[in-house]
Amino acid sequence: MTEELRLRERKKLQTRHSLWQTAIDLFVERGFDNVSVAEIAAAIDVSKKTVFNYFPTKEDLVTAPMEEHVDESARIVRDRAVGESAITALRRHFLAALAARDAATGLNDNPAVLNVQRLVRVTPSLTQRVYAFFARSEDFLAREFAGQTQAADITARVAAAQILSVRNVLVAENVRRLLDGESADAVYPDAVANAEHAFDVLEGGLGAYCTREAEAD
Repeated sequence: MTEELRLRERKKLQTRHSLWQTAIDLFVERGFDNVSVAEIAAAIDVSKKTVFNYFPTKEDLVTAPMEEHVDESARIVRDRAVGESAITALRRHFLAALAARDAATGLNDNPAVLNVQRLVRVTPSLTQRVYAFFARSEDFLAREFAGQTQAADITARVAAAQILSVRNVLVAENVRRLLDGESADAVYPDAVANAEHAFDVLEGGLGAYCTREAEAD
């Protein structure tokens, strides 16, 4: 029974990936607004209902991978080590993600990932979806700060906005250079230097904000 469940799960993951990849290919070829969900379904021989079971909206066919990261910054802050500030934890994670060429840092030159970046830039509905994603990420982080510091809500929201705005600038610069034709490996040294500088600037303003203290015995 367990093996059967694992097989079903693998098939679901395969179908999801096939739908996503097929959708990206068709959107790049013909434009997001010129491809219907029915055409995507037909391309891999599934029903339109099946597509919506995996991706509730057409926009999700492009942006769904981002959902894995929507509360990522908040989780990093929540799980940081004792004595570690929020900035230090987020810096550490971002640098590690750059080294891993995590697409969330903008430093991933996989053709499918770059195609998503191009689609977002030329499709208003996708651009709006990404802006909404940024707003939700900021809200998650602000709520985490507010809960941990017990400080005024405005302080938590200002801190979250500063941190994620800086992060978005770093990501946008990496994406810009990759879309201009540079490789991720070539951009990596500058991406690291930019990140270190940006987080240094953040520390100048936020410093030890939301440093995790040891729990009382």
